[in-house]
Amino acid sequence: MRKPWMVGVLAGLLLLGACGDPSSGPESAAPPVPSAPKASSTTHQRPAATPEAGTDTESEPETGASSGAGTGAGADSGAPPQRARPTVLYLGDSLAMENQKVLGGLMRDELKARYTSAPYSGTTLCDYLEGTGEDSLVPPKDKAAALVRTLRPDFVVLQFWGNAWGYTPCMDGITHGKAQDKYFARYTADARRLTDQIAGAAGGERTRVVWVLQGPDPMTPDRVRRVNAIYERQAAASGDLLADAGKAVSPASARYTWSQYLPCTAYEREHAAYCTQPGNGRTALHIDDDYLHFCLVPTTKTPRPCPVRSPGILRITQAITRAVASQLD
Repeated sequence: MRKPWMVGVLAGLLLLGACGDPSSGPESAAPPVPSAPKASSTTHQRPAATPEAGTDTESEPETGASSGAGTGAGADSGAPPQRARPTVLYLGDSLAMENQKVLGGLMRDELKARYTSAPYSGTTLCDYLEGTGEDSLVPPKDKAAALVRTLRPDFVVLQFWGNAWGYTPCMDGITHGKAQDKYFARYTADARRLTDQIAGAAGGERTRVVWVLQGPDPMTPDRVRRVNAIYERQAAASGDLLADAGKAVSPASARYTWSQYLPCTAYEREHAAYCTQPGNGRTALHIDDDYLHFCLVPTTKTPRPCPVRSPGILRITQAITRAVASQLD
């Protein structure tokens, strides 16, 4: 039997293998669950899918899934609608790593999108900046601008929880725990630089950035609120988009209050795999010993897409999909 969640939250500070509180350091992840479905061979070493690749349905929702959750802003920016079959690039940290296959399935099934993902666990915005190759967890070929030049995407979806590990070289040792003002200033500057590099790589074509707003953090709740505010300001300044995926995994009346369980949505009640406690009408967003990730099996030493159906991941990816869909013809 798992330990109570409060004990698990404390344990999570030591057991989160791919992403955690910015003031923490790297740690060892729990081993994979033996009975879990086989995961994709894709890791953080390379993009997870080519634009026309198929998807593994083990971790994907059924076609046409839709549940009530906040979606993107920015539709009133005055930019023209994108073409009906968009090209979408998904970048980010360990949350994007676990989400990538489910998002790809939704993008292809609902939007007929050409989809590529290239997440790297433990990363922050500066890792995807060109010019940080030797001091970065992302190789030059997978920098945001490099992929934009190759793929010419209509949308670049950026999902970063706000990592600022002491071991993330491109952050120059700046962490939230030791230097909050420097951390937020650096994150603001890097959001601007990354937007500029993506726009420059796109040339005369219009590539829209979709900033994914993050869910609650029980350990440093104000940090996530301020990181989301940085994304909101940057989207407004550059005419880009927001996808409030964090709202989809927050209590309806408390956007920044963390909860391990939430009431099942109508879709989740109709699909038993997504309503984990149908007897009391609620579903699990996190396992007991991991307050950050939404995959309902432990993270592993080798990062991977989530191998099991997980309600939090479905909610997040639906919110992202709707944000992109709002801009299509």
